[in-house]
Amino acid sequence: MKKIVVLLIMLSVSFTYAQKERTLKLDKEKNLIEVTYFHDNGEVSQTGFYTVEGKLHGEWRSYCNEGNKLIAAKYDNGKKVGKWFYWSGDTLREVDYSDNAVANVSEWKSSGTSVASNR
Repeated sequence: MKKIVVLLIMLSVSFTYAQKERTLKLDKEKNLIEVTYFHDNGEVSQTGFYTVEGKLHGEWRSYCNEGNKLIAAKYDNGKKVGKWFYWSGDTLREVDYSDNAVANVSEWKSSGTSVASNR
């Protein structure tokens, strides 16, 4: 009997933990799967959409353990497109993607208005 109780407790703990790792919701109107991933502390780690075929699509956001935004990205049917933004400390990097490859990188620092751009 003790083994059964221990087994049930272990299953319920692992099931609860698995629920915190991510949530999925089908958006029937857009025919996309909305997903939210979570850090171990319960804060949101990533949000975005998958196609029903499993490819990344649309806006994606990534967050650190404290909930601060790290990355804002865009996908089109699994391919990187448009402007991506990366936040790190006092630095913001803007990466432009074209044909799933980096086309341009710009960088800003909050300590000044200088901009570095690679074309």
